[in-house]
Amino acid sequence: MKRLELNGLKSKFKGELQAGLNDEERAEQKNGLKNGLEHKLKLAEAMDEEQLRQIMSLYGNDIWNYIYYLTQNTEQADDLAQEVFVKCFYRIGTYRGTASLKGWLLTIARNTVFSYRKSRFFRTGLWGGEVQSLTPAGPKQQGAQAEAGRLLGTTRSAEMEYMGNQQTKDIWSIIMKLPDKLREVLVLDLKAELSINEIAGLTGLPPGTVKSRLHRARRKVQDKIRGLQ
Repeated sequence: MKRLELNGLKSKFKGELQAGLNDEERAEQKNGLKNGLEHKLKLAEAMDEEQLRQIMSLYGNDIWNYIYYLTQNTEQADDLAQEVFVKCFYRIGTYRGTASLKGWLLTIARNTVFSYRKSRFFRTGLWGGEVQSLTPAGPKQQGAQAEAGRLLGTTRSAEMEYMGNQQTKDIWSIIMKLPDKLREVLVLDLKAELSINEIAGLTGLPPGTVKSRLHRARRKVQDKIRGLQ
């Protein structure tokens, strides 16, 4: 009996070890794909649909989550994330490789959200009217939007994370109630895992200001958490 139990433990340990190795291998493959894409697309004049699919597979979650945390609206996150990848497809010629591809996409996402907020379509949406597309779509853009919509169908991870454990739910609920300028830097730090300098480059803020806002954001969240305990 003991021998059977021991064999079972050995099999379980071997399975867990293999799973760990597979995770490492997948991470290496993912990093290799990212590096390969950045190299190919640096100074590229155009990209093909397969490259767009790869980009969305790698960065779809990051872009959707970032937009969701800025807008606090799932429908706007869906629409604007599609807009971001359509822009990526048609504006790849502006990517120079001075920042990471992920950072470049986040910059497009940020500008897209801010432009949307300033548009009359956003104001109409606030008053309960139908929110329309930001730009008229031609046949090619419609195809790119359809592809983006299909691939983004599995990227709604922000809301799923809310359903983890109660503590995680409480923490993200607190973060969502932070002032915009504090919430954004904290999301870029925690969710997008950007460095201080990368956040500074994306937001146009001095690194010292980013550090200060991160410190204030963390302190506010910690104070709220203590109040829940």
